[in-house]
Amino acid sequence: MSRFQFNKTKTSCRTNAAKTKTKEEERSWSWSSCAENTAGFMKVMMVSRWVLLLFSCLLLYSLLTLPQLRSIRCAYHQWAPDPISSRLIVTGAGVRDDKFLEVPQIVWGLNNQKIALARAALTARKLKRTLLMPNLSASLFYKETDLLEPLGFDHLFSLDRFNSLCNGFVRISSMNSGNFSDVFVVGKGSGRRWTAERDMAQLEQCKTPDIDRHTVIKLQGKHPFLWHDHWPVLDYARVFECLVLVNNLSAEVSRVVSKLKSLSFPAGIDQNKIRMSPFLFQPKYVAVHMRIEKDWMIHCKKLEMRSRARNGKNLRICSSKEEIMKRVANIPGLEKPSVVYLAVADDLLEDKTLLEGWSGFLAPYEKKKLGVLDIYSKYPYLIQSAIDYEVCLQADTFVGNSFSTFSSLIVLQRTMRMNRGRDCEGSTMASYAYNIEGSVGGPKRWATNMSDLSLDAISYGSNEVSCM
Repeated sequence: MSRFQFNKTKTSCRTNAAKTKTKEEERSWSWSSCAENTAGFMKVMMVSRWVLLLFSCLLLYSLLTLPQLRSIRCAYHQWAPDPISSRLIVTGAGVRDDKFLEVPQIVWGLNNQKIALARAALTARKLKRTLLMPNLSASLFYKETDLLEPLGFDHLFSLDRFNSLCNGFVRISSMNSGNFSDVFVVGKGSGRRWTAERDMAQLEQCKTPDIDRHTVIKLQGKHPFLWHDHWPVLDYARVFECLVLVNNLSAEVSRVVSKLKSLSFPAGIDQNKIRMSPFLFQPKYVAVHMRIEKDWMIHCKKLEMRSRARNGKNLRICSSKEEIMKRVANIPGLEKPSVVYLAVADDLLEDKTLLEGWSGFLAPYEKKKLGVLDIYSKYPYLIQSAIDYEVCLQADTFVGNSFSTFSSLIVLQRTMRMNRGRDCEGSTMASYAYNIEGSVGGPKRWATNMSDLSLDAISYGSNEVSCM
């Protein structure tokens, strides 16, 4: 064999060996790639299973906590102005910001003043004018008007929030008539001959060009609570929803409510569990507006006697402490135990028997026992009452007297904020009238009739309460 043939054969052998090695490497890479693909597929399947399991757990959790979520939604309505009530705003109402109405100082109790304020604002709306900021009364005097302590509207309620929430419906200006020289004075009529028809005719006259051309119309005479009522309940409710306490007073309310809720947590529950599952641990409390003061008992008994003499009707107005305690204990479905906040006048705080005699599953607290007396004592009467009002408004269950303006206005706002997806009987914001007996010896279930054409039932009380 020649050297050339030998080299060619050698080269050919090397080439075949290289090809064989390459095929083996390709076969090895193919098996390796297949194994890697299989491992990747298994990882994807494993992740998918975990995702599916996690989704199933979340779905189950949401189903279990749905009732608590609904309660949270209702709790929102307890403190936030109701956005649905914006349906009451009539756009294009024409409330002018260069024409104004001034009213006399607003007096009497907190809720008499709130009604008077709303009536003044609705009167200004009727005249398509902005209401000049009225003075409220910090002190409580019924006859000694010279002793009344004026309190600016913006010292109790937020002016910006009011105008924002009531935008397009009514408006209040921070100015007063002293800022203007063009003021037209109108005397409000009084007495039996001054009927609602004459009162409305006077308002219509104020809209005529001769009077309407003036920058300010100043109404003089009796204060607005005593004016004739021309407005439906829904209009008043819209104004009440715009009355939001100023920030520092809202913070005081939160302090009182937080103390009540902290007492409502079940004993022995780990705080970490509460933080991890807030939906499962919703603290609740009951608020009772107790009208058992001596002056109230004298007043309500006179009303009952007068009703029997004039109409032959037996109005149920007065309730003793024992009757109130018994009826609160008989509220159907009330949680056991329950924290009960007693909204009472300051002169009852020294009455030690106030906290005695309650059913064993009810834990009563008033300002002194709750440890919040220092919050109230630094403010005048009107602000103390406003804090108590909000504490009662935010309660899960409220019990009051249907002839008390304080109780009636709370029920009105609670009716506005109910969960509209459920009827009154199923609402979590339950309200009751303890002066009227309901089922199983408990108080009568109570909701405001929002279709009433006047506020008379709220201003002066009624036995005609129901859950509508």
